[in-house]
Amino acid sequence: MNVKQSIAAFALLTGGLAAGAQQTSQVELKIEPANRTLTVSAEGQVSVDPDVAILHIGFETQPSDAKSAYAAGAKTSNEIVAALKQAGIAETAIHSEWQRLNSASGKPHKFTLVQEWTVKTQPERAAEILDVAISAGATSSGDIDWTVQDERALEDKALVQAAARVKANAELLAKSMGVHLGALVYVTNQAAAPQFSVRAFNKFAAPAAGMAEQALAIEPRKVSSSATVYAVFAIE
Repeated sequence: MNVKQSIAAFALLTGGLAAGAQQTSQVELKIEPANRTLTVSAEGQVSVDPDVAILHIGFETQPSDAKSAYAAGAKTSNEIVAALKQAGIAETAIHSEWQRLNSASGKPHKFTLVQEWTVKTQPERAAEILDVAISAGATSSGDIDWTVQDERALEDKALVQAAARVKANAELLAKSMGVHLGALVYVTNQAAAPQFSVRAFNKFAAPAAGMAEQALAIEPRKVSSSATVYAVFAIE
C-alpha cells in the first residue's frame, strides 16, 4: 500500500469515527478521501475544596392535639432560628424548605408538627452550626451539601482542561499516523454540572444523661465538575 492509499484508508477510518460521533452531536460532516479529517474527544475533570456548606436542619414535635402540636412547633421553630442567628448565621442564609402538621401514626386525633430549613455556612463551621441547631431543639438533619459559590468558574476550568487535552491528543495522533494536523473543522462540548453530596435523611437523638457533649467530626467533600470536548481537525 502506497502513501496515498494509506492516507485514504486513514481518512476512511477517521470518517467512521466521526460518523459515530454525529449520532451524539447530530451534526452532519461530509467525510471522504478528498476531505481528510481526524476526530478526537477528551474529558476534563476538576475537583476543588468547597467554600459553601448547606445544612438540612429540622425537627418534629411529640404527638399531641393539633393546637398543642402547632404551639410546640412554633416555639421550637423560633428557638432554632434565633440560635442560628445568634451564632452569626445571616437571615438570608436560612431558608424554609417545608413545614406541615401530620397525623401521628397509630394515634387517633394526635398530630406532630414537622419543619425543615436549609442553612448556608462556611464548610469549617458545619459541625458547629449543626450542634447549635440540635442544642436549640432540632431533631433531624440531612447530609450536608458541599458546593462552591461560583459554579460557572468550576465548569469553565473543566472545559479549558478538556479543550487542552483534545488539542494535545489530536497532535499526538497525527504525529503517530505520520500526517500533519491541519485546521479545526468542528468542535462541540458537553459540560456536567458540579457534583455534590447526595441527600439522605437522618434523625438525631438527644445525648444520654452524663455523656459529654461533643460536636460531630465532619470533613468536607470535594466538589467536582467535568466537561467533554469533541473536535474534528483537517489533516494534511
